[in-house]
Amino acid sequence: MTRVLVVDDEPQIVRALQINLRARGYEVHLAGSGTAALKVAAQHPPELVILDLGLPDFDGVDVIRGLRGWSGAPILVLSGRTDQTDKVEALDAGADDYVTKPFGIDELLARMRAVLRRSYSSQDQPVVTVGGATVDLAAKRVTSESGDDVRLTPTEWHLLEVLLRHPGKLMSQRHLLTEVWGPGYENASGNLRFYMGQLRRKLEPDPARRKHLLTEPGMGYRFEP
Repeated sequence: MTRVLVVDDEPQIVRALQINLRARGYEVHLAGSGTAALKVAAQHPPELVILDLGLPDFDGVDVIRGLRGWSGAPILVLSGRTDQTDKVEALDAGADDYVTKPFGIDELLARMRAVLRRSYSSQDQPVVTVGGATVDLAAKRVTSESGDDVRLTPTEWHLLEVLLRHPGKLMSQRHLLTEVWGPGYENASGNLRFYMGQLRRKLEPDPARRKHLLTEPGMGYRFEP
């Protein structure tokens, strides 16, 4: 049974989530403030956190930072804030995905399943499939469906590896640029678009209809297994 911590101060939303999640077999713990969230998380370490950013005592981004100090559990932000700056800040702090209120329960459940998939260890599963291609993370080798080697540049490989090691996780543009290109490239979004395009042409069965290397406009990219 997956343990989920729901952090929100809106009683109607908390009740709806509690009923729906428990009906689907999740173990649900609740917190109505940032302080309570950190306390409950310490007492009952969650396997998934659903977090509102607008909490009564302090900002939800600070809760993300507090959790990330010791927990690797996926964090799914559920917030009424629609500004992209807020979304990117949450992602950069360590959130895995972002759903805007109002939301549909089916969409939320699908996002939950996606972020939970990233809990597998790359050491346990060093081979990942992207479309028809096979990516061996340990050997740093990509093989097409026909068995031919797919040649990637060092930059393409580094970008692909970061995405594949976090399946289902929405990675912000800033994070990817810093991780792959280093400090000073946080605003070089053109680099990211170019190399993502290259990866899609080499790995997606139909680059015009992407299924695995996805864009979240204004926020970042994600690898969907």
